[in-house]
Order: sequence, then C-alpha cells, then structure tokens
Amino acid sequence: MISRAIGSRLASFLSKAQPGYQRLDMIGIEDVAKVLKTGDIVLVEGNTRISIAIKYLTQSSWSHACLYIGEEEDSAEKETLLEADLRAGVRVVSLKHFEEFNLRICRPVNLIDEDRKKLLAFAKAKIGQKYDLKNVFDLVRYIIQKPPVPNRYRRAMIALGSGEPTKAICSALIAESFQSIGYPILPRREGGQGIDGEVPQFYRRHFTHFTPRDFDLSPYFEVIKPTLEKGFDYRDLRWKDISGDCKEEIR
Repeated sequence: MISRAIGSRLASFLSKAQPGYQRLDMIGIEDVAKVLKTGDIVLVEGNTRISIAIKYLTQSSWSHACLYIGEEEDSAEKETLLEADLRAGVRVVSLKHFEEFNLRICRPVNLIDEDRKKLLAFAKAKIGQKYDLKNVFDLVRYIIQKPPVPNRYRRAMIALGSGEPTKAICSALIAESFQSIGYPILPRREGGQGIDGEVPQFYRRHFTHFTPRDFDLSPYFEVIKPTLEKGFDYRDLRWKDISGDCKEEIR
C-alpha cells in the first residue's frame, strides 16, 4: 500500500538520532538492571527526531516506554524489555540498548503475583505486531502545524495510533496491558469527595490516549532511582572548585 510505503520512509526519517544529547545519570547500566523488578516500566528520554516530537507534544522529558519482563538480578545484556519500536514493531531488547539515555523506572504498587503474570502474558502476546504507522502520520502532522493549543486541550488532540488490535505504539501497548488487569494509570474520577459517604467512580481513558510521561505522573506508580537504591550518602561526594565553578567527583 502507498500509505505503508510512505509510513516506512517517514519512520526511517524520524528514527535518525540528533546530535548534542547528554546522559546526566552517572550510575552504570548494570546497577540500573539490579534494581529492576518484573512489571516495572522503564521510561527513555531518547534523542531521535520522533523522540523530540513526542517530548514537544507531551511537554515531557520522556519519549519512549518499555515494560520489564525479566527477573530480578538479570543482567543488562539479557533481553528483558518489551517495547514497540517504530521500525521493528513489538519486540524484546536488552537494557543495554538504552544505556546512552536518561532513564526513569516507574513501579506499580502492590501488584499481586497473579495479576503480574496476567500482565506479562497479555504484553508478550503482542510480540511481533507491527508499529502503528498512523502514529507516524499524527506526529508529522503536529510537527508541521505546531498548533498553539493550551496544555489542557493537548491530550484530547493527541490521540495517537489507530487502536487496531494488530498494531501498537509504546505507551499504548503498556497502558492496554495494565488496563487488562484493572490497574490504574491516570483514570478520570467523578464524585467521592467525602460528602455524605459518596463513593468515587473511575473511568478508563482509551489506551491510545496515554503517553510515556503519564506513567511518571501517575500516583499509582512509584519512581525508583537506582542511585538511591544502591545507597547514597551526600557526605561521600568530593567537591572541587575550578575557576569559581563547582564540579563534583564521586569516590
């Protein structure tokens, strides 16, 4: 199909890395691997053209999301992250694949083992699906137009992807997986403000409406920082002043 051919060319264009990217976290990727638990979400900042577009549209640092399907203490070399790649589709890659990027770990709280297994089974069933190229056309459209839309209306306009069952984008894939076990991300809430015993009602957003930053903003996911998990003591930092600038060195 013509649209698929055009989409493939756009995907190739949007996947090209841009210069000037800097990783800020100084902890090694193996130390990151040591703190991961099955069901964690790993957010990636990214430096490709599509990453820059997503960060612009969502007003966030995070442009990509992966689901950790490995076991505790797996190495960074092992293929343990399930993702929807723009060109390769839904696949499993190693954490080392993202070692040059700033990362954030978001952990679902109080997830029971039975639901964790269902979550992984649902997500793994998507392996091999194609990336939803409608997402590519949506992104290009917004890049070109750059509409001056207030942030509060941005989510309603950014419904990325077609929602077809045989196609996926990264955040929608993970959102749908968590919704399959009834785990909340950013549900709409009505009522339940403590007046006359009113019980709140929650409504699911469509999974294609979710972006990587939503897992960071969600009150139902804990942010895990490997530097702190490893054991951080500010007294171990050695500070060195050079020409009035303050630089840090870690023993």
